[in-house]
Amino acid sequence: MTSLDKPTTEDTSADDARAVTEAALFEAFGGVRGMVETVLPGLLFVSIYTINKNLHMAAIAALVVSLAMVVVRLARKDTVKHAFSGVFGVGFGVVFAMMTGNAKDFYLPGMLYTTGLALAYIITAMAGVPLIGLMLGPIFRENLSWRTRNPGRKKAYTKASWAWGLILLGKSAILFPLYWWADTTQLGWVLIALKIPPFLLAVYLTWVFLAKAPPPIDVFAEMEAEERAEEERKAAREQEKARYAEDGEATTTGRHRRP
Repeated sequence: MTSLDKPTTEDTSADDARAVTEAALFEAFGGVRGMVETVLPGLLFVSIYTINKNLHMAAIAALVVSLAMVVVRLARKDTVKHAFSGVFGVGFGVVFAMMTGNAKDFYLPGMLYTTGLALAYIITAMAGVPLIGLMLGPIFRENLSWRTRNPGRKKAYTKASWAWGLILLGKSAILFPLYWWADTTQLGWVLIALKIPPFLLAVYLTWVFLAKAPPPIDVFAEMEAEERAEEERKAAREQEKARYAEDGEATTTGRHRRP
């Protein structure tokens, strides 16, 4: 292998940074399983409603499958945050639809949540505390160090938050007119079609921004190192005290032995 064939330290560290970023995004947004848990209840609802126009059957089926996914995760001792968020979303949708008798209202809580989340991304980016950084900071073990100690990562988080906000606003701009003008099945199928592509685009852009950013500052490692250093200093002080005590005892013993 020639020197040109050998990977450089910079290439290796860049690959490591990309791998860490991919793993963090996978954990934060649930990966393939999280996407399935997000899509399946709504897909089941619109499928059943398209076939028989039975609001109660469609709503109950969506709620049951959401609860079943939580039970499966609990049985496997997996993280349940994505499944629980799905249950709450479906639950609110079922309550809205049952109260109004309008099947389209099953989708309304999720649409309002999407719009609110889009505004949260944009507002926090404008305020200098981008939401995506607040979400990913603990996963990268950097907490909020990016705000004051790592301006390159703060810039990347700001870009990513803008991307998420604008993508979700675009999604809302498509769905709300359909909520008013389209029927339930049309709205439902469009909503299902827009579940994954905008999400994947936002995740991809986040990965691009963070892969080019400086590596995170591992504040947990810093705290652990400081704790170890403090323990070492404490042990050194104890040894020093013990040595002084031994020296004092030796001096006292020597004086007693003098003729």
